[in-house]
Amino acid sequence: MNNAVFARRRRGLMQLMGEGAAVIPTSPLYIRNGDVHFLFRPDSDFYYLTHFPEPDAVAVLLPGRERGEFVLFCREKDPKRETWDGRREGLEGATENYEADDAFPIDDIDEILPGLLENRSKVFYNMGRHPEFDMRLIGWVNEVKAKNRAGISAPGEFVDLNHILHELRLLKRTEEIRVMKKAARISAAAHCRAMQYCKPGKKEYEVQAELEYEFRKGGSRRPAYPAIVAGGANACILHYIENDAELRDGDLLLIDAGAEIDCYAADITRTFPVNGKFSADQKILYDIVLNAQLAAIDATKPENKWNQTHDAAVQVLVDGLIDIGLLTGNADEIIENGDYRRFYMHRTGHWLGMDVHDVGDYRVGDQWRLLEPGMTLTVEPGLYIPGDDDIDPRWRNIGIRIEDDVLITRDGNTVLTDGVPKHPADIEALMAQ
Repeated sequence: MNNAVFARRRRGLMQLMGEGAAVIPTSPLYIRNGDVHFLFRPDSDFYYLTHFPEPDAVAVLLPGRERGEFVLFCREKDPKRETWDGRREGLEGATENYEADDAFPIDDIDEILPGLLENRSKVFYNMGRHPEFDMRLIGWVNEVKAKNRAGISAPGEFVDLNHILHELRLLKRTEEIRVMKKAARISAAAHCRAMQYCKPGKKEYEVQAELEYEFRKGGSRRPAYPAIVAGGANACILHYIENDAELRDGDLLLIDAGAEIDCYAADITRTFPVNGKFSADQKILYDIVLNAQLAAIDATKPENKWNQTHDAAVQVLVDGLIDIGLLTGNADEIIENGDYRRFYMHRTGHWLGMDVHDVGDYRVGDQWRLLEPGMTLTVEPGLYIPGDDDIDPRWRNIGIRIEDDVLITRDGNTVLTDGVPKHPADIEALMAQ
């Protein structure tokens, strides 16, 4: 994405701010162990507005400021530190490469930022996201308040930045969709690779290694989230990440994994037989989940409400569970009472974007949100059958989830992740190659 994209985003936000000031820090560096840090990943809100990739940075937006509305605090150039830790943009790079109107050393923020807040009516900020920074910002505002006798006014309120910025992030533009399609394409290739590599006796982490190899080969610096590679009964643990068990002949393998490209996520889940061939019972359960997903995707279109995707999936799942005897009774009553949640305990999807569980409200007031072109979301129904004694042995300890990334379009939707098979015959054919 070019700088014009980020300038447009900043303008769009500032048009909604009035005479306030927005303060957006990036994520801090976190210690992994000793003096080793976790791999840095910018704060999504900060990166959405600046595209600036370095730690120790703070963006300040000041609508109407004569000397420029976009101020960036960042690290200065330091040849000695850069020899150890890598190149820095410095103040010159912040202005020349990222088009900040002014750039100041991050070490001078205590002296400079309070002056930028003078005579601003409000501070737009995401309170609670970075607690240590919260206290610093409050202190800077208090410094401005202390100048009241000099005729300088201080911001009178903090306004939740999420309220306006996350609504902007919810609707994806062409350049964002292009990046998300790339993340989806790389992720789909990784899932296909995992299917072809998988066989009895392999360890879950060996399959994970094949996934992450394909991510890196495709240009992804990091996974969008920790991969779930869950064989057999492990697939009934929704967020299983140990990934250390041996894969057994006759079991299914559930993989939930996606790549991240330029801080945009893909999110795919597939479930397939370790030995390359579904058993008759596995296929019965699998087809219930697949039909639920197809119905849910069909309901994911403009002017439908957010919950209609979930409702469509639940209806098919409940009907299927009644057909095979795992639920008994009237389908409508089962849905109303929530009895199906023993086997399906999560929602059918979430927003997708820079965060894998992306920002944006699911309700507006007391109503479910209407879907609009440009929204991206996952559609991921599943069934998780425990090994309890009252369960028919043929269904015990089977976990199945099928997940795709879906873009709402004017005419309906586009499945971004259709590059990896999900129909049983197609899965078996790929694994047999």
